[in-house]
Amino acid sequence: MSEPTHCTRRDALAVLALAGCSLRVAPAAADESFYPPVLPGEPLAFPRDHGAHPAFRTEWWYLTGWLLRLDGAQRGQPLGVQVTFFRSRTRHDAANPSRFAPTQLLLAHAALALPERGELMHSQRAARAGFGLASASTHDTALTIDGWSLQRDPTDRYRARIEERRFALELDAEARLPPVPQGDAGFSRKGPLQRQASRYYSRPQLRTAGAIRIDGARMAVEGVAWLDHEWSSEILDAQAEGWDWTGLNLDDGSALVAFRIRRRDGGVAWSYARRIAAAGAASSGVATAGSDPAVRFVPLRHWNSPHSGARYPVAMRLELGARSITIEPLFDDQELDARASTGTIYWEGAVRAFEAGREIGRGYLELTGYAGALRL
Repeated sequence: MSEPTHCTRRDALAVLALAGCSLRVAPAAADESFYPPVLPGEPLAFPRDHGAHPAFRTEWWYLTGWLLRLDGAQRGQPLGVQVTFFRSRTRHDAANPSRFAPTQLLLAHAALALPERGELMHSQRAARAGFGLASASTHDTALTIDGWSLQRDPTDRYRARIEERRFALELDAEARLPPVPQGDAGFSRKGPLQRQASRYYSRPQLRTAGAIRIDGARMAVEGVAWLDHEWSSEILDAQAEGWDWTGLNLDDGSALVAFRIRRRDGGVAWSYARRIAAAGAASSGVATAGSDPAVRFVPLRHWNSPHSGARYPVAMRLELGARSITIEPLFDDQELDARASTGTIYWEGAVRAFEAGREIGRGYLELTGYAGALRL
């Protein structure tokens, strides 16, 4: 079961506007001139790049993690947490002097994965920027929508605050590693064309603590989280169907990110993986294109959603050259129906990672395009 979506008329209007302005697979020439491209050779600059980039078409801050309950009847039991904020620039002229011109839309998802119930509690928000409804700072991570917030403070600690009827989150996630640029110094290719790219960095191994509330019961939690921040004007190739992505915090202090962009014909448009070493040591990565990439996601088991009818490969074998890692879900039913905000249905769930029969870490797996070709 999911948390009911709290949608107002304002939210509905925001979603209708988003349907005409957000990231599309094959933008028209007018869109190519309206939204700036992501270009190689532009290094990330902090703290500025922790903030929003409103000129680009779309952007997201994606916080996921594994938490252990420290008290209550489920003490010592794990749960998954996900908080994502999205920003979308519409095609309204930024020079329009009207305060009512919806030039920027903000959206958010929040979810708790509860294995003892086999339930994904989730909710979502959508609002135009301004009027005290929603905001995204261009100076640092500081995002708000209707009382939900995600902020970074000067000590490099992220604070997530979500308040819903059935659940609430108060989490502080402390960075132990500097931002990790993905791809080529933060220029992350997603397809065969150079313009199919994003600016992308990760914050793995975030030491996380705080409290959650579930159906009125409040409990302390602690664990490890991961934050991705990404912005772009065009990502997917015209033949792309969706992507598989995983971010894994490993027990030795290192981390691993991998993704593939799937084509509609069953091939792979692009794939990428990077190992992020512990304590700032040198990382390693591989990025390949073509139908036989070095990075392979091999489905081991599928789950058929009773909600959408989609069939998801919820258990995977991730092959990275000679290395083979098995990814298993915390539980199967972690499908997120976000049609009331970003207009998508996808699987996004807490997973365990195994290598040579031994558990080596935990993280999240995201599977998009299985309930229909992805349209953000």
